[in-house]
Amino acid sequence: MSDERDTRRGAHAADEGDDTAAATRPSGKRSARRTRAGSSEVDTGAIATLDRPSRKAAKATDRAERKKSGNPFKRLLKFLREVIAELRKVIWPNRKQMVTYTSVVLVFVIFMVAFISGLDLAFIKGVNWLFG
Repeated sequence: MSDERDTRRGAHAADEGDDTAAATRPSGKRSARRTRAGSSEVDTGAIATLDRPSRKAAKATDRAERKKSGNPFKRLLKFLREVIAELRKVIWPNRKQMVTYTSVVLVFVIFMVAFISGLDLAFIKGVNWLFG
């Protein structure tokens, strides 16, 4: 019976009595800000952080990459290949969905045109009555 319960509960059953496994699991909370160089606190390294390059270094590498790319026709061809690859990932609607979506949009547009036209007419009548 306990074996069945362990398999149903998965890895949580093994963690009940083991305090070390719970300490290494991420808590989902953000870590405290990094300590400054002059601070006496020690970074435990419990949560991995990324060292990001400075803005100047990032701009320099961006400029270098732009200069390397060179031929605009190659960049255009690469762009078009990437566009086609992304369009293949799209889940296109079938005919019934397309008719439904189109009719909903048309009804909404007709309603909004009528509503704004009515407001416009009411404002024109109000201005003519007030100043007329």
